[in-house]
Amino acid sequence: MRRSSEETKAIILAAARERFAADGYERATIRAIAADARIDPSMVMRYYGSKEKLFAAAAHFDLDLPDLAAAPRAEVGRRLVAHFLDRWEDDEGLMVLLRSGVTNPDAAERMREIFGAQLLPMVRRFSADADADEAGRRAGLAASQVLGLALCRYLLAFAPVAAMSRDELVDHVGPTLQRYLTGAS
Repeated sequence: MRRSSEETKAIILAAARERFAADGYERATIRAIAADARIDPSMVMRYYGSKEKLFAAAAHFDLDLPDLAAAPRAEVGRRLVAHFLDRWEDDEGLMVLLRSGVTNPDAAERMREIFGAQLLPMVRRFSADADADEAGRRAGLAASQVLGLALCRYLLAFAPVAAMSRDELVDHVGPTLQRYLTGAS
């Protein structure tokens, strides 16, 4: 049975996301990804050109940040933590990027771009009184919380953090994100 080129690309991309998530960027190989997709490695190169381009496609995603404008201001930190827990649990692309970002400079840069472009505007909305430098610091600190949480819970599986319920995590991390987003203590 022949597949369309779009189906083949989708199969390659799915296999790449799984392989990058499991092995990280450095250890994942075109051959392994092709084997996972049950195609010849030359097809991966045909559609994506290089491992770097395949990774860029596999790591392309939207944080899909919620519109918190209508949320009670005192709840934005908790809601953002809940959102990120959903994203980490439902989107393998984020795991690909996190696992790869700690070992590969290109992946780390991609992660900085995504979080900077998508999280900074949210911080600016809730921190209208903050200058550009302060908003950048707050966005960076907020990113450190959600990335650190994901690293400790999902990749390193630190027992206390991995064992916590979703509600416990929201209760513990929410106030910290609240402070970073709004500047409120």
